[in-house]
Amino acid sequence: MVEPRTLVSPNIKTISVMAALVRRVFVAHLAGASKSSFLQHGGFGLRWGHHRLFSKGFPGLQARVRPLPLLIATGGGYVGYNQYGQYRDRQLEKLGIEVPPRIANEVQVTIYKSIPTRLLSRAWGRLNQVDLPNWLRKPIFRLYIWTFGVNMKEAAVEDLQHYRNLGEFFRRKLKPQVRPVCDSHCVISPADGKILHFGRVKNCEVEQVKGVTYSLETFLGPRTWAESLTANRNEDDPGTFQDALVTKEGNELFHCVVYLAPGDYHCFHSPTDWRVAHRRHFPGSLMSVNPGVARWIKELFCHNERVVLSGEWTHGFFSLTAVGATNVGSIRIYFDKELRTNNPRYNKGTYNDFSYVTNNNQEGVSMRKGEHLGEFNLGSTIVLLFEAPRDFTFNLQAGQKIRFGEPLGTM
Repeated sequence: MVEPRTLVSPNIKTISVMAALVRRVFVAHLAGASKSSFLQHGGFGLRWGHHRLFSKGFPGLQARVRPLPLLIATGGGYVGYNQYGQYRDRQLEKLGIEVPPRIANEVQVTIYKSIPTRLLSRAWGRLNQVDLPNWLRKPIFRLYIWTFGVNMKEAAVEDLQHYRNLGEFFRRKLKPQVRPVCDSHCVISPADGKILHFGRVKNCEVEQVKGVTYSLETFLGPRTWAESLTANRNEDDPGTFQDALVTKEGNELFHCVVYLAPGDYHCFHSPTDWRVAHRRHFPGSLMSVNPGVARWIKELFCHNERVVLSGEWTHGFFSLTAVGATNVGSIRIYFDKELRTNNPRYNKGTYNDFSYVTNNNQEGVSMRKGEHLGEFNLGSTIVLLFEAPRDFTFNLQAGQKIRFGEPLGTM
């Protein structure tokens, strides 16, 4: 007869060993230890010493923190959540349900502005000026053409070997006949692009996209440049900033925003017959200005670097603003050789004025409708702000594609 003690002892010993092993694995799992940290001595040993799992006293866990995987996981989760929100909004819009814009908070804007986009844009600009070897030009340019849908049949020079670097390709000219300038309308599109928003300016606020606005005064800056223009009809009591811009009875202030995508023609032209009296350069951030970001960041155009050209046309005040963006630190105005954008000597939050009206030139710079005015390096945004009679009507739809030379509206 076998004694009960002989049967019980091995089972208790086996259970004790298994429980110890399970406890060690469980503790190591809670501590977040990696495989190299605890899979020793047959896969179940714990590494003690500098990275030991227990502290003195009550057993607390000292998990090794790995910031890079944590950052990737957090960022990936946020991007995924944001993309899902945008997808849901698009589905609701397809059903005809109006979705309010998702506006970034101050923390998100601050984080975005902390990215050294000005430095990156300067580096990108220098890279664009590096001449490519002949054998590499066609593959690089064809990849760009395929990615952004560039129509090279409209280019003045279709041979890709002709363009020595990316900068020359970005600034390619068009065949004259592919962009006829409309003669029957007073205001035309200054560039190829997409219409983000248009309409009357109300309450000193301008819409960059539907539902997302920016301050007219913040965008243009103080009215010190008005000394070069015709005196306002209400100088004694101009009212609001918006009222002060309207120089003629029966006129109102209008605006139109044209977004230039990377695949678009990058030059811009004079939208009407007018005289340019003043230039104001705002050094600033170079955040993306694509429609998605424009719907997300309020006053995006006020944060970014921009060049405001202001003057007069036959109906009063007229201005064209070239807004910079990521990789578009360079804004060139052909008749202004003094202008230098995205220059490290300029501090963000300031502005620099230059008057084209002198003792020898009281008219400023006269521009004809359709005349070459300037260019971007890549894609960006043009904002038109002008006064016109109340019966001025835009013949546009938000989101539509438009080409340089096509009419914006009628009177």
